[in-house]
Amino acid sequence: MSYLIAYQQRAITEYEVATAWYKERSIQATENFETAVNEKINILREYPKRYRKTYKEFREIQLHKYPFNIIYLFDEIKMIIIISSIYHHKRNPKKKYKKL
Repeated sequence: MSYLIAYQQRAITEYEVATAWYKERSIQATENFETAVNEKINILREYPKRYRKTYKEFREIQLHKYPFNIIYLFDEIKMIIIISSIYHHKRNPKKKYKKL
């Protein structure tokens, strides 16, 4: 069973900022970053429980080769995964888990 994916505005903004940063440096790096994010989201769609809870109901999955984690929550009854953040490792960890 595949879960639906929803994005909080914060995650969308963080993704856009990251892709813009990579785009300034290399089109290939941008494409690779986008592919890495999409691959992890596709894994989440099928196996949302695969990754451990890191804080309350938040779970996270780390991107390979990129310093980002995808922070998410999921509702088993509604079959939806909410991407809360595309979190860069160097950002303030106090703001990592923020539910809007």
